[in-house]
Amino acid sequence: MFQRPDPAMLTVQQLCVRYGEIEVVKGVALSVAKGAIVALLGANGAGKSSTMHGLVGLVPATGEIVLAGQSIAKATPEDISRLGIALVPEGRRVFPSLTVAENLLLGGAVHTRRHDTQAAEEKLLRRFPILRERYRQKAGLLSGGEQQMLAIARALMSGPKLLLLDEPSLGLAPQVVDSVFDLIAELRTEGLTILLVEQNAARALEIADYGYVLVNGKIEIEGSGAELASSERVREAYLAA
Repeated sequence: MFQRPDPAMLTVQQLCVRYGEIEVVKGVALSVAKGAIVALLGANGAGKSSTMHGLVGLVPATGEIVLAGQSIAKATPEDISRLGIALVPEGRRVFPSLTVAENLLLGGAVHTRRHDTQAAEEKLLRRFPILRERYRQKAGLLSGGEQQMLAIARALMSGPKLLLLDEPSLGLAPQVVDSVFDLIAELRTEGLTILLVEQNAARALEIADYGYVLVNGKIEIEGSGAELASSERVREAYLAA
């Protein structure tokens, strides 16, 4: 059986998220080991995105959230970003009226020195040469795949310890999906810790060290990527062709 290595980059206990009277995340507990990819799976409406939003303070949440040994449960989204979590939201959500350069600059806002921002940007433009080509274009004119690369690059501009990816392959052509998953695996080899929400469960489990399955706001199944991929229950619900 897969053994999650210590120390954990992220530990979550009893995470609850409500929208008014409706509780959509119901006491979630999960752990993301340093340098690992952890997949969070589940049907539409299971609470995956709400969990991600709760972790970064975009929606009111209760429970304990510990990042690299430090509690961030009551931190603001800005402080959470500075402490080392970056979110790539579902649907990319780049700023369409701003240029690629301006989107990247916003992602690097946590840096206090201009030199740090410039160094981070240059590193990412080497990684994503298409963004250098489109540098002065408005983000709304990019293709879906280019916007996804920009959204990931924008998140990486902050130099995060933990990257949250919410449905990074959604709406992309198969060839672009391959590139996105190759990138995720590459980032892991470079030591980045990743929590991945992904509708393509089969592809997610191919690269995930560990995974959790959310059902109606609660963790129902967990195990290594290989264990979940071979689980009959998971296969029938999420991996059917």
